Amino acid sequence: MANQKILDKKQEIISEISEKTKNASSVVFFEYQGLTAEETGELRRLLRDADSEFKIYKNTLVKRAFDTLKIDLDSELVGPKAMAFGTDAVAPIKVLNDFAKKHPALVLKVGIVEGEIADNAKLKELSALPSREGLLTMLASGMIYPLKNLSIALDLYKQNLEKEN
Repeated sequence: MANQKILDKKQEIISEISEKTKNASSVVFFEYQGLTAEETGELRRLLRDADSEFKIYKNTLVKRAFDTLKIDLDSELVGPKAMAFGTDAVAPIKVLNDFAKKHPALVLKVGIVEGEIADNAKLKELSALPSREGLLTMLASGMIYPLKNLSIALDLYKQNLEKEN
């Protein structure tokens, strides 16, 4: 029979996984076998800069946590996997995808984005999206463009009136 301290520690980890998953906009599972300690440290740093977190848990504990959350990813939780939790839905996916391009040992597997399960193809699609700041910049420039054209037209009209007088 397992020691009560060990059982309590496991339950604490299951609760931690559940909380992190509930509070994250995205959770990404990836294979990390083959990365050196230095590369892993670099990945942690890049994820931290993107307001994300990199954790490694035992698959059995992740399965138990996901059972409480009613998330079915049992088929994906085979072999060593790491998890990235992100406050931004796309930021950790972009970081992991960019890192995987330089380090083929890292392989994106599956994710949970805004409560929806996203397969590898969906993760690749999301990684191509601009960042939140980029999207906001595009929106702002789209809103400013008509006003800019109007101000140019009014200025030209004013100059035309001045020439006539």
